[in-house]
Amino acid sequence: AQLVESGGGLVQFGGSLRLSCAASGHHFVNDGMGWFRQAPGKEREFVAANWWRDGTIYADSVKGRFTISRDDEKNTVYLQMNELKTEDTAVYYCAAGLLSSSMWLPTAFEYWGQGIQVTVSS
Repeated sequence: AQLVESGGGLVQFGGSLRLSCAASGHHFVNDGMGWFRQAPGKEREFVAANWWRDGTIYADSVKGRFTISRDDEKNTVYLQMNELKTEDTAVYYCAAGLLSSSMWLPTAFEYWGQGIQVTVSS
């Protein structure tokens, strides 16, 4: 399977961006999909994930500002990011294909996108 992110870029503090991740080569209906991010010098961290069995979960740092959604017909997952802060600056990665139910862990996902830069300026 291949995952391709789009929609990143530069945005001002308080602004919004919508990331998309289109999957091909495997249909992820009824499977988990999620988003992680990695800032320079930091480990990859969980942002949000969705799975029909366990619902949707968010990192505390983005709860109330970010929304994950998916279109299973298009095999695509989205991340709507509002009220962006400078600390949201990172490379954002799409993930799919659960290996375990611990969706907040990077090791729970089999497939990864190449990552896309999101930069929030002050």
